[in-house]
Amino acid sequence: MTATSDSPLSNPQAFLLRLYRTAVQRAQPLHSMAAHLPPVPKGRTVVLGAGKAGGSMAQALEALWPLEAPLSGLVVTRYGHVPPRPEGLPRRLDVVEAAHPVPDAAGLAAAERILALTQGLTEDDLVLCLISGGGSALLTLPAEGLTLEEKQRINRALLESGAAIGEMNCVRKHLSRIKGGRLAAACAPARVVTLTISDVPGDDPSVIASGPTVPDATTCADALAILDRYRIEVPAAVRAALQAGELETPKPGDACFDGHAVHMIATPQQSLEAAAEAACAAGIAAYILSDEIEGESREVGKVHAALARAVARHGQPFARPCVILSGGETTVTIRQRPPGTPKGRGGRAGEFCLGLAQALQGQEGVWAIAADTDGIDGVEDNAGARVSPDTLARAAAQGLRIGGYLDRNDAYGYFEALGDLVVTGPTNTNVNDFRALLIL
Repeated sequence: MTATSDSPLSNPQAFLLRLYRTAVQRAQPLHSMAAHLPPVPKGRTVVLGAGKAGGSMAQALEALWPLEAPLSGLVVTRYGHVPPRPEGLPRRLDVVEAAHPVPDAAGLAAAERILALTQGLTEDDLVLCLISGGGSALLTLPAEGLTLEEKQRINRALLESGAAIGEMNCVRKHLSRIKGGRLAAACAPARVVTLTISDVPGDDPSVIASGPTVPDATTCADALAILDRYRIEVPAAVRAALQAGELETPKPGDACFDGHAVHMIATPQQSLEAAAEAACAAGIAAYILSDEIEGESREVGKVHAALARAVARHGQPFARPCVILSGGETTVTIRQRPPGTPKGRGGRAGEFCLGLAQALQGQEGVWAIAADTDGIDGVEDNAGARVSPDTLARAAAQGLRIGGYLDRNDAYGYFEALGDLVVTGPTNTNVNDFRALLIL
């Protein structure tokens, strides 16, 4: 391979960033929404939606839905995640913003408005639901007996517990009046068509945004077991309601889902495949490990490091040069900090990079990027971080001890000091974690 200014050989990090951007571009809703739109109904078309991609999904629908056909509705997205409106695109839908990952009053107000829009629907009407990752926090409508403040506390505890996304969303469904299929039930007798962008391992629509429009196979007992497993307290009245099964969700086979449809318009696997194609076009063999990797972020980083070292040192199981790609949704368990220790900052992608860098031990010939495809890693302003063969050496020169940063979950502080944060701003889509390791 001949090195050029933008080749993997001359600028590995620029090459990896290009793969990330390729993956993000593949997940933009305008790319594939048209193929999944149903015919215009006899009655009204009402649009309801929630998620980090809500703003771009709404704009894509406004551009694709026939101009002569009525279109109205409300979509809620994260603060700062409404893309600039293309010139000349008519505004036909309301898009509002709310907090993520911990819900706020704006999300509560939006959920109440969305539920109100289901009133008076008929069998001649069509409800188009635009659902993407982040909808669980953005579409918040606490169950009876639960205040917003209590819901916020429970949400924070789940986020810090290390619980998997499926576990968190099981609890969220049973503590909500709109998630877990309840939105679809409220739309009856109208037909519901859900267009969704997957941000979860396995692309299960009942997990994406806690499945507001699809059946829920989990139970109140499951939710209670998860709360107990992670020692998360709920009000006594809510615990009693869970124990009695009073907060149960609509189940598979319920007549309220008859005639409904769900279409995946973007998935993690599609984005990984797009990145792999871009790598191959640049002359680098690409291997996708999985789009469903879960587990503790730092530990997943160590496993990726072991694989990269095997390739770099032994040419096994892949020959150099190559790119190793993976996706999914890892978790970060917040460690207890000794008194006086500053609070760490960062998300899953950054913590993955800390674990990766520590385990690579400065391995020559290995570069990496890990970033969230929504452009925000946790609650900071970065999408993720980069790792190079000299990461540990540059950190040591500044007196930065990687173990200390891992102890306090401070990936942001570590990589900010090195100038190795990946900052893109909101991407207006979300197919979750993207990881790429380049071995030369």
